[in-house]
Amino acid sequence: MRSAVVRQQAGWLVENGLKELELLFRAVLYHPSQPILIADSDRRYLDANSGAGRLLGLSRDQIIGRRIDDFAEPSFRPQIDRLWQDFLEQGEQEGTLPLLGPHGDVREVDYTAKGNILPVQHLFVLHDKSQKKVDEGPGSSWVKDYAFFLLDPDGRIDACYSGAERIYGYKDKEIIGQHASRLYPGDNIFPTKVQGELKRAAVEGHFGNEDWHCRKDGSRFWANVLTMALKDAHGELQGFARVVRDFTECHRTNATSRQAAARLKQPPPEPTIAGIVSGEYDRVTEVSDAFLRMVGYSRDDLVNGQFHWSDLTPAEHLPLDERAHEEGLRYGACTPFEKEYLRKDGTRVRVLVTSAAVNLSPFRWITFVQDLSAREQEETVEGELGGEHNFEEIVGKSAALKRVLRQAESVAPTDATVLLLGETGTGKELVAEAIHRISGRRQRPFITMNCAAIPTGLLESELFGYERGAFTGALSQKIGRFELAHQGTLFLDEVGDIPLELQPKLLRALQEKEFERLGGIRTIPIDVRLIAATNRNLKQMMGDRLFRSDLYYRLKVFPITIPPLRDRPEDIPILARHFAQKYGKEMNRPIETIPSDTIRALVSWSWPGNVRELENFMERSVILSHGHTLRAPLAEIRADALEAPNGATLEQVEREHIIRILRQNGGVVSTAATRLGLPRTTLNAMMRKLGIARKDL
Repeated sequence: MRSAVVRQQAGWLVENGLKELELLFRAVLYHPSQPILIADSDRRYLDANSGAGRLLGLSRDQIIGRRIDDFAEPSFRPQIDRLWQDFLEQGEQEGTLPLLGPHGDVREVDYTAKGNILPVQHLFVLHDKSQKKVDEGPGSSWVKDYAFFLLDPDGRIDACYSGAERIYGYKDKEIIGQHASRLYPGDNIFPTKVQGELKRAAVEGHFGNEDWHCRKDGSRFWANVLTMALKDAHGELQGFARVVRDFTECHRTNATSRQAAARLKQPPPEPTIAGIVSGEYDRVTEVSDAFLRMVGYSRDDLVNGQFHWSDLTPAEHLPLDERAHEEGLRYGACTPFEKEYLRKDGTRVRVLVTSAAVNLSPFRWITFVQDLSAREQEETVEGELGGEHNFEEIVGKSAALKRVLRQAESVAPTDATVLLLGETGTGKELVAEAIHRISGRRQRPFITMNCAAIPTGLLESELFGYERGAFTGALSQKIGRFELAHQGTLFLDEVGDIPLELQPKLLRALQEKEFERLGGIRTIPIDVRLIAATNRNLKQMMGDRLFRSDLYYRLKVFPITIPPLRDRPEDIPILARHFAQKYGKEMNRPIETIPSDTIRALVSWSWPGNVRELENFMERSVILSHGHTLRAPLAEIRADALEAPNGATLEQVEREHIIRILRQNGGVVSTAATRLGLPRTTLNAMMRKLGIARKDL
């Protein structure tokens, strides 16, 4: 049975893998400011990014299908045949090409060519010698090669291409069939680490990260890795598409460039949202009237093709856009940043921009724009965006957490729906409260509802209320959560637990901004800002027909992914001290010292229950402490504590594992079931079989 499944997956990758890699390549390729072109072996262009369009003065559609020769200065064209043959034989080439500009002017352009990035697809990275180089641009400005891989569901390399050989030094026959961890430094932790990356890609749709990778000769390079899960029409995982780029130069200058990029001016006390724009690749699909007014364009300009997204950004701000694109690929959304837009009349407007990647294949995005033109000129430059008073309950100083808070601060002044994604215990409700607290609705109600904590049959009446007599036992009218949240914010936690039959009514309430109470005939208008949260894979649920696609896209207007605690270990000591002080004060047991070996143990643990697990552990530690020094039960969080005792039966191991997961999730069965990858009913049945009761937790 297993071998049949493996053969089926291999066949699917053969049939569909290359097409998926091409879509992944286009998502990565289209935005860099460095001009990039893709040509076939007949010298015809197959694709072009926005940088190439600016260089040649043509749109992507006008470039595709034309030959390299068409853009070369006429006297140089006879040399192209010889250069091309040399390139096809050697697989690489660098040189200078005299290109005709959009006005017939000739420009000397340096080029780097790499053969067969994908089969019969050759990469050309150009640099206009007349343009000044940017010394501290984003990482992709240095990229001149791409390593593409197809991996099977277990992480073994099923296919790789010429770029992989150039970057890593391995021939394809040396690594095909090998686990992807072979490309990492020789440490036994990396197979587990790679499996973790693949698991997150499978759950989230794609996963981006950076780490040291190892070449065949033993040298290392800083790799930017983007992994996309590949699933069939039924939502079954068939493998992974992966692209790796050498970001070593970026990594060396990262601290300086990031610090400079983070220097944002303080936004005005009452930010003005100029508009929302969304699109697919470089094509705008939707744009608000407010944004069009801000940049001086009309709706007719958009319809007539006179509004071009790439024309709005001045050349000096392109590296900022590029960095935002890279962060969107890796984190789902970028850190808010300041830039300028060019108006139709040539004047400029200063804005604060946040962009999110809504989908990777095909690449879809949404951008929120905050108008800064009214900001007073004398405001000083601040290193941090947002005062601590806005996020006083969210503890930590890591870059990953700051990115989340900046995204929250950017989207808060809008009425856009926000979807908070992240594992259980990461603090999604705290982020939702922070968004409400700094929004224009902060004086209005903030109503919460955990959809997993309410029995399925009661969810509709809890959300929408009911009229007297609507059902047996309805002795009086009940106001639902939507009505209670009128003119305020409604936070729906565990939105993935809403049953399929109730989802159309929720969708209608969001779209039409009206609903009827259960048993009622009167339509009630509402003005509610919705924030939803889930730790479940809604895209997988769509494939399993457990979650409506139209509701998913209605919720995912602006997604914010909250990182797990293991991805921000620098926050663990800060959180530990915070919780020690909090519970020490509550119990009248002041904790003044946390031993260094305790801190090291806390940082080393993976915290599968995230901040909630750490908080529970610290509360337990304060209870066990009888002096001013914390005495933590470290045996609970050391790796050897998880090993099964000698002679333990499978049933005993299962029982202990389920009890541990339930404890980490506060005894909430639905949350523990999600962590274990089980339906809630199955977990309840296992608990009865294994004799697990509340007293065991």
